[in-house]
Formats: sequence, C-alpha cells, structure tokens
Amino acid sequence: MATNIIMPALEMTQESGTLVSWLKREGETVAKGEPLMEIETDKVTIEIEATASGILGGILAREGDQVPVGQTIAWILAPGETAPSAASVDLPSGRGHSEAKTEAPLKNIIKEVTPLARKIANEHGIDLASVKSNGNKIEKVDVLAYIETHQTAPKPVPVSSDISSPKRLALASPKARTLAKERGIDISTVAGSGPDGAVLVSDVENYKEAASSSTRLETPSTVWRVMAERMSASWTTVPHFYLTREVDATNLIEWRKKIIAIVEKQTGIKPTFTDLLVKLIGFTLRDHPRLNASWADGNIQWNKEINVGIATAIEDGLIVPVIQNADGASIGDIATQRSDLIARARGKKLRPADISGGTFTLTNLGMYNVDAFDAIVNTPQAAILSVGRIADRVVPVNGQVAIRPMMITTLSLDHRVVDGARAAQFLDDLANIIENPLGLLV
Repeated sequence: MATNIIMPALEMTQESGTLVSWLKREGETVAKGEPLMEIETDKVTIEIEATASGILGGILAREGDQVPVGQTIAWILAPGETAPSAASVDLPSGRGHSEAKTEAPLKNIIKEVTPLARKIANEHGIDLASVKSNGNKIEKVDVLAYIETHQTAPKPVPVSSDISSPKRLALASPKARTLAKERGIDISTVAGSGPDGAVLVSDVENYKEAASSSTRLETPSTVWRVMAERMSASWTTVPHFYLTREVDATNLIEWRKKIIAIVEKQTGIKPTFTDLLVKLIGFTLRDHPRLNASWADGNIQWNKEINVGIATAIEDGLIVPVIQNADGASIGDIATQRSDLIARARGKKLRPADISGGTFTLTNLGMYNVDAFDAIVNTPQAAILSVGRIADRVVPVNGQVAIRPMMITTLSLDHRVVDGARAAQFLDDLANIIENPLGLLV
C-alpha cells in the first residue's frame, strides 16, 4: 500500500516549509528511517527520515518549492505499485478532489505579493508563480532577482534629434582596444588616463573591476531574512538600555587552565571561555529571576528554567542554539552541548528543540579581537550579554599601577521587563563571580 510523504510540521507555529533537496531520486529504493529529504523552516534546516520502506515515486514537489504543512509531496510505493494521482490527494486548503488537476510538480506557493513587486512583474510580463521567495510574501527584491537571472533588461531607445553629430572615435591604445573588445566593454565608456585622455590597458582592467563590484541585488536566505526581520522588530519595539562593566579576567583564565585537561579527558572537548561564561551566567540568574523573564503580550513571564542561548554565526546569518538548564549543568555538559549544537548549526542540522526555550543570550566576539559592542535584545527575552576580547590593560590595583587581562561586558536590556537598578545588581554579581569563580563553591 502506498504511503504518502507530507510536508511535516517542525514547529508549533509553522504554516509551510521549503523543500531544500531530495536525498533520494524518483524510483530509488528507500529504507524506513533513512534520510529522505531536507526541509527548511524560518529557523532550521533538517533532514526528514522515511516513514516506510519501499520505492520513492509520484514526486509532486520540486527542490525550492514552498509547501503548506500537511500536503502530500511524494509517495513510498511497493514494487510494481503506481503512485495515486494528484486528484486523490487531499489538499490542506479544503478544496475538493476535482480541483486537483494534474500530477505536475507544485509551483512556488504565493501567499502575498507586494504592490510594487506585482507592478514590476506586470511590466516585464513575469508569471509570479515562477518567482521564488524565501519569505511569506513576494517582494520587489524577489522579482528583481528573477529578472536578473532569467531576463535581459530592455535597452532604452535613444531619443532622436534633428541635429546629429558625427561619432568621435575614442582615443585608445591598440592593446586597450583589443582588451575592451575581448571583454565586451564599450571603449567609449571607459575614462582614459593617457595623453589627451587616451584609454590605456590599465583603464580597461580597472573598469572591469569597477563593473564587477557594482551594486547588485541578492535574495537573502530564509535564516538571514528572518534574522533581519526579528532584529528590526526588536530594535524598533523594545526600549533598549545598556550597562557596561570592565572585568578582571585573571582568575577566569586560571580557572580554565586548571580544568581544561580534566574536562577534555572526560568529554574529549576543550572548554572555552564561552562555556565558562554560560555556567557563570546561569548560576547568577538564579538570584536574579527578573533577568531570566520575558515580555509576553503586555505581561512579564517568569521562566522557571534557566536556558542560555549562544549567538552563533553561520554562513546564512545568525542563529541562537540553546544550552538547557545552564545553571545546573557542569562545565563538561555545557562544553559538550555547545560543541554539538554549533557543529550542527553550521551543518544546517539543528532541530527545532535546539533553538527553543532560551531565556537569556550570550554573544561573544572576543575571538574576532572586538573590545566591546552593544547587542540587540533577542526577543522575547529580557537581556543579552555581549562580551569582548580579553586584553592586557593598565589598571589600578590596591593603589598601584598594574597590567591585568581585562574583559569588557555589555548588558543590553528590555526596559519593559528590567529596570536599571535590578540590571546593575545582576551585572555586579556576575562581574564579581567572573573575577572570583570559586564563588560557585559557596
């Protein structure tokens, strides 16, 4: 009996998913539990396993298609079995069977089109169903990207004039003229640097470089688009304020030196300063539940669990995998979680649970030699801590001038949840325990 393959719901609020790739081709044998396809939501890209064994057939969705959750996109068949026709597939929109016309692959599903995008598409005679978008609606940038990829823009018709003048041959060296011809460059458009404005070879080469670096449109990935939307929403709706504290990292460095061999022996992973900071943040949040709270529909939501997210840069943008129960986890547990999460984030193998439930975020740019920076609150969380590099600085110690490894921390906060005094108390306690990690044993 044929088993239908549907677009799965990977998240509570997910309405659709993008088919990134088929890992099996039509007609190939599939074993139950074997990776079958890659699906992308607005948060993660994940491999979906086959729910039955058989032969993949009747593929209805192409790579890159955006498909509603629950819609059949292919079948797993028994040997000799034929895939049901598309007319027998129940569509999630509630349309009757008679409305499903063919087994043709699904086109890009259009949820919404901005007026400007529709106007540009009409002017160029573009079928909007052929335009792909990484978001929930087709925008101007999507149509322009399609035009750039599939069409050649019409050249403007020169305005005629009653008075015409003979075209002057541009001054250029023979080599420059030959090079321009080879590269398809109109020599008359190149500014010359030779005698009397003559175009030289170097002018043609520079012109090519300038052309290659000219403005272009790029359709962002789903992860980048969602990151941009969420950061914009946070920046424009959250009343941010910031607290900065410079911390002596001498004992933090010594602590890592003492435990690095032990943790590596137990887990096979060397703990990083990020791992230590996650532990210290989790421990400190126990006494400052307001910093672990969230803003939810006009109310302050108190979170029982302390789950610290780590802002992680990937090729497609920024994602925040979460260390669960960071306050109670050991350094070895945190290092293991962090290593696994970041590896899977960069390999686009994160699960929805890996980026859910965060109550506080840590972002560290110290490895890029950044001294300090202000982060944008990761809503609906109330706070995010940004950390710069550890660098030797001249500081007063017991009335004497000394050189110490110092680290600048900046706390970004949502003023709807946290006020300045509570935030300052948290940052003071955190700074003190960073400077004296033995406080964990008290």
